[in-house]
Amino acid sequence: MPSDLPVVFPEEVWHPPETLDVLGPLHGYGIARRIEQISGDLLAVNQGTLYPVLLKLEQEGAIASEWGASENNRRARFYRLTKEGRKQLQVATKDWEQTAAIIGRFFEAKAEDLS
Repeated sequence: MPSDLPVVFPEEVWHPPETLDVLGPLHGYGIARRIEQISGDLLAVNQGTLYPVLLKLEQEGAIASEWGASENNRRARFYRLTKEGRKQLQVATKDWEQTAAIIGRFFEAKAEDLS
């Protein structure tokens, strides 16, 4: 039975790099809100995991950051995807598409196909 409650997914599912690739530089709060909006509020981004993930991605060279002013003129760190991050995103996208296709085969399989 489907639920209207948001689902909290681990970072492996709600990759901030995809959001940055589509929207360009964003601050952490903006990344979280866009992920939630794009999912139709079915994904909830836990603020306690978002910033450690952004730090990890920055340390890996997938994203870079710089300080700037947010839309309400507060100091915020803005994140952007790097060239290396785009390469990693292409690989992750291909892997995800392959995984989804494999899972799709299981949903399409019929009992007579297995005998």
